[in-house]
Amino acid sequence: MTIQFSDEEIGLNAVNETEVSKKKLFNPEGNDKVQNRKITGGDTTNLFNLNDTKYSWAKNMYRVMMGNFWVPEKVDLSNDIKDYKKLTKHELKAFKGTISFLVFLDSLQTNNVPNIADYITAPEVSTLLAIQTYQEAIHSQSYAYILESIVPASERAKIYDFWRDDKILLERNKYIATIFQNFIDTPNDETFARVLVANFILEGLYFYNGFNFFYNLASRHLMMGVADEIRYINRDELTHVTIFKNIILALKDEKPGLITQELVHQMFDEAVQQEIEWSNHILDNHILGINEQSTEKYTKFLANMRMKMLGFDELYEGYDVNPYAHLEKLADENNDGVKSNFFESTVTNYSQSSSVDDWDDL
Repeated sequence: MTIQFSDEEIGLNAVNETEVSKKKLFNPEGNDKVQNRKITGGDTTNLFNLNDTKYSWAKNMYRVMMGNFWVPEKVDLSNDIKDYKKLTKHELKAFKGTISFLVFLDSLQTNNVPNIADYITAPEVSTLLAIQTYQEAIHSQSYAYILESIVPASERAKIYDFWRDDKILLERNKYIATIFQNFIDTPNDETFARVLVANFILEGLYFYNGFNFFYNLASRHLMMGVADEIRYINRDELTHVTIFKNIILALKDEKPGLITQELVHQMFDEAVQQEIEWSNHILDNHILGINEQSTEKYTKFLANMRMKMLGFDELYEGYDVNPYAHLEKLADENNDGVKSNFFESTVTNYSQSSSVDDWDDL
């Protein structure tokens, strides 16, 4: 059952709708002193002096993101061509629909992250968003590589256009895109707060039922190459979660009342309901090891974890166990940095390495 909130309860009236301005390309009168630096609304020259930084987390994250460089085409998908023909009709539906949704998410982010960066006045944080934009484009490239390597040419266009014929996916896509577009059309404190939370939700919640579908196949020795591609994407997305977590935490200090627990709870609740509805729709309760109960448990568990990362209370009482813990071990989030394939079947340590020691620290 969806929790309903009034405008006052979701924090829409917590701040005045103060217009926010894009930073200047070059501001000769700006003040670059670190103590005067702000996430947004700062007055720097906009030159990137990255030797002096206020936000130490950004400098550390820069090294992590640069260490995570990878190339989609270096993952061998030759065995996946054979596996694709072994998938059941339900697995094929889930495969195509999940890829379609992931394409949308990364396409949207490639276009939208620069819009947010236009308002970020801390150069060390802007640098991270530039890297993120590049990574989102790499993710889109990886989906194209998967489709052209595995899926017959006659089926690819239908996957990209799946949202045109699937009402649930269309409404899902429109919801997040509308929040982004509202900020572009009317940049103010309210729309800025919502676009930051929406990005945190997109990076921290929307991908993971889809990722677990591919890890589920890999646990049965199916589509192992695709799962490796997803692992690299998964690793990148966790850094993006960290970026927006830290931006939001900084703004909670710098602009009290801008991002409230009520706002975050309202947006997460809507996102959770959509995620559950979409996952049940596309997985259709016919995927071995995944059902409506596990989807609800995982989605609400993940949402609770993300809200706690922002310093807010959990929204869903009793959802504190991850039903897919066995699959997330395969995602290699805390293990060897995506250096070996599932079950050590092949080695893929072609300089696509990670400098992350422990994702729990992010």
